[in-house]
Amino acid sequence: MKITGHTRLLALFGSPVVHSGSPAMYNYSFEKLGLDYVYVAFDVDKNGLKEAVSAARLYNMRGFNLTMPCKNEVLHYIDELSPEARLVGAVNTVVNENGRLIGYNTDGTGFIKNLEAHKIDIKNKKIAVAGAGGAATAIVVQLALEGAGEIHIFNRKSETFNKMVETAKRLRQEVPEVVIELYDILDEAKFNSLIKEAEIFVNATAAGMKPYDEESVIKDISVFHKDLVVADVVYNPIETKLLKEAGRAGCTCIDGKGMLLWQGVYAFKLYTGKDMPVEDVRSKFF
Repeated sequence: MKITGHTRLLALFGSPVVHSGSPAMYNYSFEKLGLDYVYVAFDVDKNGLKEAVSAARLYNMRGFNLTMPCKNEVLHYIDELSPEARLVGAVNTVVNENGRLIGYNTDGTGFIKNLEAHKIDIKNKKIAVAGAGGAATAIVVQLALEGAGEIHIFNRKSETFNKMVETAKRLRQEVPEVVIELYDILDEAKFNSLIKEAEIFVNATAAGMKPYDEESVIKDISVFHKDLVVADVVYNPIETKLLKEAGRAGCTCIDGKGMLLWQGVYAFKLYTGKDMPVEDVRSKFF
């Protein structure tokens, strides 16, 4: 890859970023397609984010991705939000369109595209979601925007639960045809009964992630049924306890690594207007 006077700069802002796989994935894709871009990672925390965004403007960067702890803070420093970013209240991708910085949230789209890659359609489906944090919010918003029939969200009563209540209110105004309900996850009877009725179950909590890989958000495995799709956002380990038990019960199981890939695919398209070489990237990095 040759750096020229025309090379456009892209970056990841967040802290820590030293272990991020994004630079390798993006730069491989640029080289594969012969695109004159370069992608780097900058360790930036909340205190330095305003200056980092100002630098992106000054250097006419094509854009930047954001990871923790910058996804919410960046809202103060950019010019416009996509519909899903506005509803989620967080941004992980910013595109510089002739000096105007536009924020997107590709997490929810990445989740939906991962389902589509497994031939799963969410339109008019009854979906149960465990979790109310950032990933869960992005997923719920995208499910609603793309035509899910019912979305039933479970989480412990907490600050994140209260934030999801507000998100649900906004979604009901924007997409009133979608049923959106929230419940305390400690109400096991309601949790279990709705999973039995659901067509798709999403774990958007950290349950099952290393070093808690012996945990599962579902305690009663009798709720699994062969017509249920079980999707986990956790990707370390790839096969969580939840997916192992769901698979043994005959469910269709989808791990979290595909969501990671497809949210990057969407961001790549926003930056370049081109399709990422998905299969090459999958085989090399996933």
